[in-house]
Amino acid sequence: MKRLKRTIVKRSVVVSGRQTSVTVEDSFWEGLTEIANERRISVPALVTIINAERNHSNLSSAIRLFVLRHYQDQAERALVALDQAKERQTTEAPPD
Repeated sequence: MKRLKRTIVKRSVVVSGRQTSVTVEDSFWEGLTEIANERRISVPALVTIINAERNHSNLSSAIRLFVLRHYQDQAERALVALDQAKERQTTEAPPD
């Protein structure tokens, strides 16, 4: 029988100068790392920001929601840009 790759991992991170652990799926951790790199800050610095702004008691959940919202916002901006490009093509198209 094949063993499934473990995707939920407990990780240690320093938040506001204190060591804590979070348990998140690999995909969310990779997304968090990408966002930190885009912002040119460390993962612990980003987690500290998420921790300060969270509305949930669970930091792991707050991280998941932060990453999800980031990519939802990114997708929404891409759709708006696509709609604007289509609109420009329609208004700039020569009459038949």
